[in-house]
Amino acid sequence: MNAQRVSPSPGLRAWLGLLVVLGPVLLVAMDGSVLFLAMAEISQALSPSADQALWILDVYGFAVGSLLIAFGNIGDRYGRLRLLVTGTAVFGAASAGAAFAPGPELLIVFRALMGVAGATLLPSALAVLGELFPDPRRRARAIGIFAATFAAGFAIGPVVGGQLLSSLWWGSVFLINLPVVVLFLVLAPVLLREVRATRAGRIDVLSVVLSAAGILLTVHAIKRVAAEGLTATPAATGIAGIVALGWFARRQLRLDHPLIDFALFRDRVFTIAAVTGLLPLAAWSATAYLGGIYLQSVLGLTVLHAALVALPGAAVLTVTCIVTPAVVARTGTRTALLGCHLLIAAGLLLLLVTGVSSGIGWYVAATVVAGLGYGISFSVVADTAVAAVPAERAGSAAAIAETGNEIGNALGIALLGSLAALVFRLQGPGIAGTLNETLQAPGLTAAVIGDAKAAFVTGLHIAAAVASILHAALGVFTLRHLPRSGVDRKDGV
Repeated sequence: MNAQRVSPSPGLRAWLGLLVVLGPVLLVAMDGSVLFLAMAEISQALSPSADQALWILDVYGFAVGSLLIAFGNIGDRYGRLRLLVTGTAVFGAASAGAAFAPGPELLIVFRALMGVAGATLLPSALAVLGELFPDPRRRARAIGIFAATFAAGFAIGPVVGGQLLSSLWWGSVFLINLPVVVLFLVLAPVLLREVRATRAGRIDVLSVVLSAAGILLTVHAIKRVAAEGLTATPAATGIAGIVALGWFARRQLRLDHPLIDFALFRDRVFTIAAVTGLLPLAAWSATAYLGGIYLQSVLGLTVLHAALVALPGAAVLTVTCIVTPAVVARTGTRTALLGCHLLIAAGLLLLLVTGVSSGIGWYVAATVVAGLGYGISFSVVADTAVAAVPAERAGSAAAIAETGNEIGNALGIALLGSLAALVFRLQGPGIAGTLNETLQAPGLTAAVIGDAKAAFVTGLHIAAAVASILHAALGVFTLRHLPRSGVDRKDGV
């Protein structure tokens, strides 16, 4: 009885619950980028092969992206809070294991386990917000904060890693997860309530396997082709992945309780928002990856300095995620979707002004302008995914949105990154396949170094231009095929 008298009010409980949920969300996002700075020390300590180093970086994202849909549905059926608590505990245990991994093989295993746990956290955390905030306006604001936290986690991951590595060993980038995990496990049972779908239905295990295997094999094949070119092994892997995804899609159309309700995509608002969840992440991840190389290897900045240069864009992105729901309430979803694509297109075009000897100012300007569009897209996609479906399917809809983000992240580096690499191989000095490998070659003349940097900058420009054109095209498509009346009806205007 005493516990009831001192329990927080419903409004306070909701905001406290949001703060607790944001902890695991921030960790999952940060761990997608925190290793970018730690790989040098990991390589010195564990001596992984080139293939093992690639798996250390990639297996986390592969696991998250391939299992989000499955765990979103499992949370709907068996309890989102239960899955959230279990996933957080596993994430913490896997983080501790990764921090003290004695060799690359175990580090890969623990990174994969972290990815599996991360896949349980994202859709469950977003779906729990529906129970905390039944009011649509407050829910939209909470989802905006959720999206901002997720985006900020990716942005600050390298900065946090750089700060830790300046004074601690490489395992510290994983141990920072543990205090947040412990705090969540203590507070979640007090502030959060269990939510599960009301309709019956078993999980179709074959659909779970097909979706996970199909996404994993396809994305892995794309990355291998980007790194090594088209050979028999990645081609066969990609075909197997496409076959699995095709089988998965056909199976969903026949099931009474499908893992993905493809009928959702008949709604133009949901479909355009879903594509908006993929394309901006592809552009963001590719230009952030290529931009980091540009700042360090072309302009000569330190790793930490390069991360700090990216902070203005990250700050704008984060703030935009928070304020977007209020703006959308006035302008409508159609205007927000159109604006986000045009802003991203304009920001990417600013990268074309960067050069071999200078360009920091233009880089910051590009990330700030594009950051406005990224922030809008992240917030609108998350809100649309949850609001466009019945409450009992919120976890699955959230998983579709988050899967689009993860797949967009992988496709951006695989496709746009490989485009930039192709340009470098065609226009570079021909010493090695990448700029960093070229600069490490002995006996280079100033002319060769200049040619290599110029070729890389050209590749960056072409990748940015292609991404800009795609966003402009999607903006035009949104303008022509998303009537204001239809969107206003969805927004309740």
